[in-house]
Amino acid sequence: MTPAVPLSHSLLTLPAEVGDLMDHTPESAYAHLRDTRPTWFLSPPGDGTIGIRCWPMTEGQVLHRDEERVVLEDPVVLPDGQHARRLRLLTARPEPPVAVLPLLDGDVVLVNRFRHAARTWQWEILRSAGAKGVADADNAAGQLKDQLGTSASEMIGLGQVHLDPAILAEAVLLYTARIDAVDDLAHGPDIRRVRTVAFAEAEQMALTGQITDAVTITALFRARLAGVSR
Repeated sequence: MTPAVPLSHSLLTLPAEVGDLMDHTPESAYAHLRDTRPTWFLSPPGDGTIGIRCWPMTEGQVLHRDEERVVLEDPVVLPDGQHARRLRLLTARPEPPVAVLPLLDGDVVLVNRFRHAARTWQWEILRSAGAKGVADADNAAGQLKDQLGTSASEMIGLGQVHLDPAILAEAVLLYTARIDAVDDLAHGPDIRRVRTVAFAEAEQMALTGQITDAVTITALFRARLAGVSR
């Protein structure tokens, strides 16, 4: 058995039954997640799937976990039979994140939000983590209230999008909402401006690189195909 090692500080938010040590046994932090979140470790049928190896052959690791994110290192079997280890970033909450494209008289409402990972200001639609016990459409409606001080007269689902399935496991649920007004100021410490532009101008911003956020670009594309844009 591999000697037990102390958990890093970020792992101390794991459930108490995992204990204070990770020893790469079925009682480890990774094994606990395999037992309690089995859908995270499923493999679809068919050739070419990257499989996840399990204890006692080997064990993965929980590299980080907090209230929002979980970083896993999975021991995998590649389609050619080789063994490797791959990283995954997952949402700790069971509720999916939600994004909403606000339309004011047919025009697109964008927020200018600072994104730490990219170290840039981004023109985006509204997005937030899933709220516990709240339906997805209601979560989207709540973003309109919290961030723009408004409500939706109509909410339309646009499906889901994976931001970067090479490493990010989560899919974001997309909505567009017709609204009647926007509050004077955007709400949120990382938002500095709100801008309302014609739908075609928003598409042009995406085409020219002024909008690079994948969720926003996908929402514009889906809304256009759904006939929501004017």
